[in-house]
Amino acid sequence: MTVLRSGSATDVGRVRRVNQDLPLEASNLFAVADGMGGHVGGEVAAQVAVAALLQVFSREPTKAGLEDAFSKANQAVWQESQDHSELRGMGTTLTAVALVGDAEGRDTLALANVGDSRAYLFSDHHLVQVTADHSLAEERVRHGEISEEEAAVHPQRHILTRALGISTDVETDMWELQLRSGDRIILCSDGLSNELTNEQIADVLGTEPDPQAAAHQLVELANDHGGSDNITVIVVDVLVGEETSAASVITPIGVRAGLPLVVAPESAAGSASGASLTTVATGAAGAASVLAGEYPAGADTDAGPGKLLLDTAQAVPVARATVRSAAVQSQPPLPVAPPNESRGARRRRLGVPRRITFRVVFFIILVAAIPVAVFYAIRWYAYDNWFLAIQDNQIVVKQGHPAGVLWFHPRVVYKTKVTTSEVPSAGAAQIRTLVQEPSLAAAKRYVANLHDEYLNAEAAKQQSQSGVSGGVTTTTLGGPAAVTPGAGTSTTPTTAPATTPTAP
Repeated sequence: MTVLRSGSATDVGRVRRVNQDLPLEASNLFAVADGMGGHVGGEVAAQVAVAALLQVFSREPTKAGLEDAFSKANQAVWQESQDHSELRGMGTTLTAVALVGDAEGRDTLALANVGDSRAYLFSDHHLVQVTADHSLAEERVRHGEISEEEAAVHPQRHILTRALGISTDVETDMWELQLRSGDRIILCSDGLSNELTNEQIADVLGTEPDPQAAAHQLVELANDHGGSDNITVIVVDVLVGEETSAASVITPIGVRAGLPLVVAPESAAGSASGASLTTVATGAAGAASVLAGEYPAGADTDAGPGKLLLDTAQAVPVARATVRSAAVQSQPPLPVAPPNESRGARRRRLGVPRRITFRVVFFIILVAAIPVAVFYAIRWYAYDNWFLAIQDNQIVVKQGHPAGVLWFHPRVVYKTKVTTSEVPSAGAAQIRTLVQEPSLAAAKRYVANLHDEYLNAEAAKQQSQSGVSGGVTTTTLGGPAAVTPGAGTSTTPTTAPATTPTAP
């Protein structure tokens, strides 16, 4: 019978104030979820995934039940995002370890993972990363394209290749763990692994026996190193494990989970530090053969107790041992960096994308063009109008809106040289009220018409005055009219005597 004891700690870090991490501690199930998709979406995704995981696994606490629980959790997060448009695009990582029974009735641990939340095994003061980060940068590390140091600062280190809730289906990495008494399983979000190295994590786990205190110390230490993200840690201690086994065995379930790991203690003659013996074997049969004292082909058979056994044909770093596959191993190694290699050449050799590309330049130009276009659009609207005004008793044409638009004020564009005394009084009054025209030419014509109207009125007035003050002609019947010029002069008609004709 396997007996477990756990402790957990979580913190929102020193920058973020919404906790998108969610731990789960049950009697036989422990998990860490780290949501993504905005503060609200990430928190909801983590809650939905953990609730579905616990509900489904409780009905069937087996390895198959754990895998089915991950599938149901993925569907639950996906459906939640489809039902609520504001949650579209949300997702979450999920790493869980569960106490299950095997075919022979023994207690074993099943481990499952999707995303970049991690699970570690701490055995005999030696820390081994079991899970593999499902991120673009880590994929390149596993393919040997970049180093772990380069992955730590790679621009693609936060881009996940797998997460719950992104699509209707998800592939889950799974392992079966046969652990010994004193072993520890650590589940954590990337807030811890981004801040602390494996050595720093191992130092805390090796000095603090209480799992709750160890979890709190890890969170505090991560905060001291920056704490730029949510930090969640669960430490699970194996109080009673496989006493009959000389080693802790991590067996992958499926090809994608990688190669088996055998973590065995050193003999009493080993080093004083108590560091463990770690063996990477090829296939499940290889792991069993190591426990039986048989070594896989290519291994260092002279290693003996207290030494590191590696399959030289497929040896990989221990921290990444669980993610190598045959397809990856068959790829040729990258060429050795030439001496005095420039930084640009090194980035091209490693395939690191350029920071300044045509798309980046185009995007910058596009972003800069938007405010310029808005400025000219407002300017066009502000000055697409003309109106008449009186300035120093002179009629002028102004361009713009009378009240102005934002910082664009009307401006004088034409002085007509026509004063208010040279237009009809009604026209001047109308100009003072407001006269708007669609163009400068129309405004000029309007002033010219007013001025012509004024001139015509003055000419008619002059002609009328000339008619009143000029001579008046009077015609007298029967004789010529005598006309005396001069204003106010009266004409007296002269009448000729009538002659009566005499009959012959």
